[in-house]
Amino acid sequence: MDETEILNALRLIRTPNIGPVTYNLLLARYGDAKNAVRHLPDIGKRQGRKFTIADAASCQAIMDEMASLNVHILVRGAKDYPERLTHFNDAPPVIFAKGHLSLLKKDCFAIVGARNASLNASKIAQDWSSEIGRAGYCIISGLARGIDRAAHLGALATGTIGVTACGIDVIYPLENKDLYENCAKSGLILTEMMPGTQPNPRAFPARNRIIASLAKAVIVIEAAKQSGSLITAREVSDRGGDVLAVPGSPFDKRAAGCNLLIQQGALLVTSVDDVIRHLASPLTESVPLMPLIREVDLTQIDETMIEISSKKILENLTIEPVDIDELMRWCHVSAQVIRVALLELEIAGHVTVLSGNRVCLRI
Repeated sequence: MDETEILNALRLIRTPNIGPVTYNLLLARYGDAKNAVRHLPDIGKRQGRKFTIADAASCQAIMDEMASLNVHILVRGAKDYPERLTHFNDAPPVIFAKGHLSLLKKDCFAIVGARNASLNASKIAQDWSSEIGRAGYCIISGLARGIDRAAHLGALATGTIGVTACGIDVIYPLENKDLYENCAKSGLILTEMMPGTQPNPRAFPARNRIIASLAKAVIVIEAAKQSGSLITAREVSDRGGDVLAVPGSPFDKRAAGCNLLIQQGALLVTSVDDVIRHLASPLTESVPLMPLIREVDLTQIDETMIEISSKKILENLTIEPVDIDELMRWCHVSAQVIRVALLELEIAGHVTVLSGNRVCLRI
C-alpha cells in the first residue's frame, strides 16, 4: 500500500473518538483515509466541534520507528492485511506486525486458558499445540503467562501468532521476553495498539477479539468462570468459529469455566485425537457481526439531510439507550442517512453507539 495512505490511516485512527467501526464507516463514506482526513473539519463544523486531527509529523515518526524495528504496518484494504479480519466491521484499521506475514495465510487455531495454569494443563497445551501445528494449523494465542505461553512454545516449530494488548515495542509480561523474541524470529506478533502503549484492562478484550476473528476454532484449557478466556470463546462463537473445551474437576476453580462452556454446548475434548478428528471435518465459516459496511452506499448522502437528521436525533435522544431502528422510524429517515448522522455525532462526542444496535446521548 502507498505510504501516503498508511500515513493517513494512522492520522485517522489516532484522532479522538475514531475507533475501528467509525474508521470503517468513514472509509465507506469517503472512499479512503486521505479523503476522510480532509473531510473531518467539515464534520466538526456541522456538529459544532473542532477536531484535533493527529498530525502528519508524529505519524510519520511512527512509520520511521517501525521501519527501523522491522515492523510491518498492515492497513485494512492492503493485500497483506489478514483476509479473515475483513469479514468484521470491528476489525483493526491498522495492525503492527513483526515476524513472518506468511502465517496469516494459514488457518488459525486458538489455544487459550488460565494464566495460573496447573502443570498438567500447561503440558496439555504445549503437547497439543505441537500436534495441531503438525496437522497444518497456525496456533494463535495472547502471549500471556500459563496456557498462552505453553501453546506458543509448542508451536514455535510449526508456526504461531501472538496477539498482544500493548505496543509492538512493549514486552508484557516481562517474564515472557524469551517467548516474545522467539515468536518474532520464527512466528509472528500482532497488535493494533500504538507503539509505546502499556497494557491496560480495556486493551485485553480488544486483543481477544482479534484472536477470535482470526481463529477458525478455539480450545480452552483451564479457565475460571470470570476470565478473559471465556470472553475469547464467546467471541469465536459469535464470529462463526468452533469452541472446544477440556473438562476438569468440579472442585478445581480453574476448570469451572471450561465445564461451563461444555454445559453451554462447547465440544468436550479429552485428547488431541479428538481435536484432530474435529479439525478434519469442515469448520464453520466466519460470519460478520453486522451487515458489512461495504454493502451499504454511504457516498451519495446530501450533507443538508445529515444536518437535519443530526438535529432530529439529538432532540429525540436521552441518556437512556434506544434501538437505532426505532430512532430511525421516529426521525423518519433512511438507514443510510441515520448511519452517517450517527457517525458524525459519535465522532463529535455527542452520542455513544453501543453494542446491540443501540445509541444514547453521551454525558
